[in-house]
Amino acid sequence: MIKGNLVLEDGTRFEGEIFGSSTPVSGEVVFNTGMVGYPESFTDPSYQGQILTLTYPLIGNYGVPPSERDELGLHTYFESEAIHIRGLVVSEYSKNYSHWNGVKTLNKWLQENNVTGIAGIDTRMLTKKLRQKGVLLGKILPEAEDIELYDPNTINLVAEVSIKEPITYSRGNKRVVLVDCGCKNNIIRSLVQSGVEVLRVPWDYDFMQEDFSGLLISNGPGDPKMAKFTIENVKRAMELDLPIMGICLGNQILALAAGADTYKLKFGHRSQNQPCLEVGTKRCYITSQNHGYAVNSKTLPHGWTEWFINANDETNEGIRHDWKPFRSIQFHPEATPGPVDTGWIFGRFVEMMGRYSV
Repeated sequence: MIKGNLVLEDGTRFEGEIFGSSTPVSGEVVFNTGMVGYPESFTDPSYQGQILTLTYPLIGNYGVPPSERDELGLHTYFESEAIHIRGLVVSEYSKNYSHWNGVKTLNKWLQENNVTGIAGIDTRMLTKKLRQKGVLLGKILPEAEDIELYDPNTINLVAEVSIKEPITYSRGNKRVVLVDCGCKNNIIRSLVQSGVEVLRVPWDYDFMQEDFSGLLISNGPGDPKMAKFTIENVKRAMELDLPIMGICLGNQILALAAGADTYKLKFGHRSQNQPCLEVGTKRCYITSQNHGYAVNSKTLPHGWTEWFINANDETNEGIRHDWKPFRSIQFHPEATPGPVDTGWIFGRFVEMMGRYSV
């Protein structure tokens, strides 16, 4: 391991040791408070363009699982085809691992995917800074090297992570068009397990030419306003009055299509223990989240109301139409990693298709 530095845009410098790749890298520095699930998190396309700080002090201790695929052709233990974080920041990197399903070290996995990590960082101090100032651009620099700062929020990251051609999964009586804005594998699995056929399409695909009973807009990275084609296509789909569901970025895209607005959160929600209250009930669900933008609930037009709110900061966690079958959530009901408290939402979506499909 060679010496290196994490340098933030405000000039703050942290010294540490480089592991994984030794390529200088720049991105938006964010933090996740989850204690487990780094293989799933690193392969979540919603992290495209970001340098991820893990607040749990020991990372790599259970290694990396094998690259196996399930009957749908999806990675069994990873949420996409590649690692999407640009860099990794940890307090302590475990060079050795111990787990029944581990096949390689985290260091080797990062090297294979050309992802640069830095260890020995005071992640508590770094996280406190990000909470106070908000997320910052930063660079991981091996030894004396340097590069320009990279701001992922100025780029259409959805176009970078979406599939290029449509893919069909399984068969069922009902067909869901899944708009891939950076879709996690377990969203596809959850839909298929609910008994529907899934047509996964690129973010800018004209799905109006397809026959379908419901539309699901996936999670994804970056500013939702960059996905202009997706927003316009969802507007057209709303005219059909068929069931529509959005997850994470999909929540923001549905809101924009409905005429509401979105904004960037100070430091986002990235953890596996975010409490969400279902509006109009006394139910609180513990959810997995990974997003840096949110819907401005004050801008929701007539006929739309909040479905969920965050119990910590009261930001929007979901919206629904008062009489049409349009709903979306800001959290991840498919988890991986995280709790499965809200997995019932997939079943609710399929039930809606049974009531409203033509």
